[in-house]
Amino acid sequence: MSSLAVQKAPSTASTRRAAQDRPPLHRRIALVPTVTLLIGAIYTLLPVAWVAIASTKSGRELFSTFTFLPGTGFADNIKELNAYRDGVYWKWMGNSALYAGLGALLSTCVSAFSGYALATYRFRGRETMFNILLAGVLMPPIILAIPQYLLLAKADLTDSYLSVLLPQILSPYGVYLARIYATAAVPADVVEAGRMDGASEWRIFTRVALPMMVPGLVTVFLFQFVAVWNNFLLPYIMLSDDEKFPITLGLYTLLEQGSNQPALYTLVITGAFLAVIPLIALFLVIQRFWSLDLLSGAVKS
Repeated sequence: MSSLAVQKAPSTASTRRAAQDRPPLHRRIALVPTVTLLIGAIYTLLPVAWVAIASTKSGRELFSTFTFLPGTGFADNIKELNAYRDGVYWKWMGNSALYAGLGALLSTCVSAFSGYALATYRFRGRETMFNILLAGVLMPPIILAIPQYLLLAKADLTDSYLSVLLPQILSPYGVYLARIYATAAVPADVVEAGRMDGASEWRIFTRVALPMMVPGLVTVFLFQFVAVWNNFLLPYIMLSDDEKFPITLGLYTLLEQGSNQPALYTLVITGAFLAVIPLIALFLVIQRFWSLDLLSGAVKS
């Protein structure tokens, strides 16, 4: 009996030691979302990495070397891109900056006014109007593109900068975000205190509510900027003059010509890589405006 006890003791001790070395259950479960996010990040960033590496290759290296092996032709690709049609690529980039920058700024202003009004004021038809806006969020852009073209054609605004800018000013999703954020960030007591102090509604909005809404409006601006920058369908329908093309439509026409001139493929890839850089730079610049503290804007002001 004593020998059996002696034999069982090591197995019990080893089992206890293994249980101690094993990570807790909640820690093992927490690894699941981490691994999932890691897989999602790799899936998302892999095409960007391919474009960045492919932009360094010459036309010969692009089809003859390993996919993720850097090339030696990045400087030549930049020179050829600059020389193509007297630098029309940078004209496209400037058009995209105009469409996305001005369009996102105007859209953010409209979203701020509308979201604050829907969150603060009580009036007949408020919820109906908000529900219509929510229906606009669910509607695919392709459904609205043709009616927008017909309306702007009646006003003789097609093939102009306004034909791309005007449809972008009202963003149902931006209004939705602005209302949700205004409801959470702007206390009704603060608004009432401003009214009791004799401040006008415009002053309350600009000096009290707007600073509180800055983090949410930065998010609206970023979403709208990226949406307009990447927009292809609306400029494709509205514009015929390639001098007014944004970068998405310009690269598409360049890619179509590449089917007859394979040398243009390197220019398309290099141009696509350069077109991503402004979006990354914008995110890095404005991310400092985000804050988890809903009242941080009012405190700073």
